Amino acid sequence: MQDWSDSTGLATIAVDANGEYITKEINFSDFCIKYTRGSDEGLRRCQKCDAECSGTYYCHAGLMDFSRDIIVNGQKVGAIIGGQVLPCEPDDDKFRKIAMELGIDPEEYLEALHNVPVRSEKSIKTSAKLLGDVVNMLANASFQNQKDIGKFDKMDEDIERAANLIQEINEKSYQLDKIESKQNILSLNASIEAARAGEFGRGFAVVAAEVGKLAVNSGEINKSIKQSLKELTVTIKELESLK
Repeated sequence: MQDWSDSTGLATIAVDANGEYITKEINFSDFCIKYTRGSDEGLRRCQKCDAECSGTYYCHAGLMDFSRDIIVNGQKVGAIIGGQVLPCEPDDDKFRKIAMELGIDPEEYLEALHNVPVRSEKSIKTSAKLLGDVVNMLANASFQNQKDIGKFDKMDEDIERAANLIQEINEKSYQLDKIESKQNILSLNASIEAARAGEFGRGFAVVAAEVGKLAVNSGEINKSIKQSLKELTVTIKELESLK
């Protein structure tokens, strides 16, 4: 903003959505600040212009000002305002009259007026649009960057949570290994006892066979879980490498 103001001769400042200054005043002239806004009536007229005018416009004192909204994610968050330049050489008689209306010494007012830069109306409008476009571009780029940082922070949290779940499932999978082993031993012992019982052990043999099948099924499910965990672990590592 400082470089833009120095190159164009236009004054500028940034305000938030409530109209409060969020940057320093850049190249504001004594004509506007010390004299015009320095008088009660001048301040009242200036505040009326601030509240009611937008785009590039003539202020009550005859200078050109501008106001460009700062829009981030579809919402107005502030504005770039300024100007305080003359679109042509001033009419001294006109400004003497304004000075008298504002209760300002006309000669001092004219002396300050002749230090105000003169720029063509086209140049003023183009410069104001350029500054507004650049500030909006930078503000939205910063907003998007903060959103991306937030997404990465959320991804970090999700990866950590997923890693903890993988660890928890792995521990339960080891417990299933132990249960599967016990089921196999139980099935084997039941089969031995059924064989010893002969004719009277047939029912026991059926139970032993079912326990054996359960052990096999549990083992296959457990094996599938372990394979899924391996694939999930690879995916988590790939996500971590993207950070």
